[in-house]
Amino acid sequence: QLQFVESGGGLVQPGGSLRLSCEAAGSTFSDSLIAWFRQAPGKEPEGISCISSSKAYYVDSVKGRFVISRDDAKNTVYLQMNSLKPEDSATYYCASPRICADSLIRARYSEVWGQGTLVTVSS
Repeated sequence: QLQFVESGGGLVQPGGSLRLSCEAAGSTFSDSLIAWFRQAPGKEPEGISCISSSKAYYVDSVKGRFVISRDDAKNTVYLQMNSLKPEDSATYYCASPRICADSLIRARYSEVWGQGTLVTVSS
């Protein structure tokens, strides 16, 4: 089972950009689906993007603004976030998803989340 460490969050103004990184430990990374989730205060985690070895998927709220990519040589998945909005503010996590499809990204049952990385979009 992969373990993940997220980084790259911070405070950014609306319309700005950030790139998040997710470094994984484990020998099965290159064969694994990896997803980004986010959780705003008081809300459930929301799957926003996932990637296989050949395809990337997004939910509607981030399509056209976020780009997911992976570097298997570095066991790392990235999330380039552009045109950020205040509603993108959340703690961002990566995990191996239960479902990875267009506009449908779901976490595994009883997922144990890492420490995440906090993104705050505010002027």
